[in-house]
This record gives sequence, structure tokens and C-alpha cells, in this order.
Amino acid sequence: MRVITGSARGRRLETLSGEDVRPTTDRVKEAVFSIVQFQIQGRDFLDLFAGSGQMGIEALSRGARSAVFVDSSRHSLEVVRKNLKTTGLAENAKVLGMDSVGFLSMKQGEFDIAFLDPPYGTGLLQKSLRLVPDVMKKTGVILCENPLDEEMPQTAGDFVLDRQYRYGKIKITAYRHGEYI
Repeated sequence: MRVITGSARGRRLETLSGEDVRPTTDRVKEAVFSIVQFQIQGRDFLDLFAGSGQMGIEALSRGARSAVFVDSSRHSLEVVRKNLKTTGLAENAKVLGMDSVGFLSMKQGEFDIAFLDPPYGTGLLQKSLRLVPDVMKKTGVILCENPLDEEMPQTAGDFVLDRQYRYGKIKITAYRHGEYI
């Protein structure tokens, strides 16, 4: 796994190991950043269920103003911190060890882009998706990585399902505020 482009381009990132780990592939990561390519520079990024932190690190590398990494796994947080140090992007990052619902319930900050990629089939995506609009700017976008066969709701608060993109057995679902579609 590596940073695709930007200031940390080509830097290798440490990954998590184990059967429960499912890192976002480079192909999907490139697709996600193509969706928001003109919305990254100077924006605030939320990497919910951060894992290794690759999505938030990619956003920082591409010019995001800040990235918040949230994960409940202590091991994941160690890997995120190590990857931030390796890429030299720690200055604009905040790493929080807590579950997604707890973080979202605190309503700390407003984000331009949120990326949600929880473990599949746990219901965490649906729980988080209900709360994430409360921490989003109206001009923001919510991106969810989920299995192809999982139905996604048409709305999340004032955010409306804008488009879905298919990549093999997964899809990326994009939500935008109803005023901006």
C-alpha cells in the first residue's frame, strides 16, 4: 500500500494484518479521490474507521488542510501514527481512539469530506451514516465503502444519495446535501 500522489507520493504505508482487515485497494482509493478531486485542497477530511489511515493520509498528501482519524482499535491507531510520521503529514492530523458513534455524538468540528469504511455486515455503517451529517458542512460529501449487495439508504439527514460507483464486489456511495445536488 502506498500514497498515490501529492506531497507524500510513493511513500509506502504500513498495513494491518489479520483476517478482519480489508484495506481499501489502490484502484478504489484512486476512484474515491477522483470523485472529490476538486474538493480536497484546503479542506477538512474525516477518516472514520481509519484502519491504517491511508485515506486520510492520501487526502493530506493531496493538500487537505486537516484530517481526523477515528478508530477504536489501539493497534490501528499505532499504525496510523506510524504512517503519519513516515509521510511527514502528522502536523495537520488528529488521531482519536474511540468508536465512530461516540466521536460523531460529540459533534466536534465540521468536515468537507467524510470517508466511512467500517467492517462489513456489522451495522456500523448505517449507525454512523445517521450521525455523520451533523458534523458535515452543507457543501460537503459523505463517501461510504460498502459491499455491492448492501442496500444504502436514499438519505442521511439532509444529505441525499447522489451516485454509486461499482468496483468489483464493492461500491462507493456518495451523499451530498440536498441543496447542492
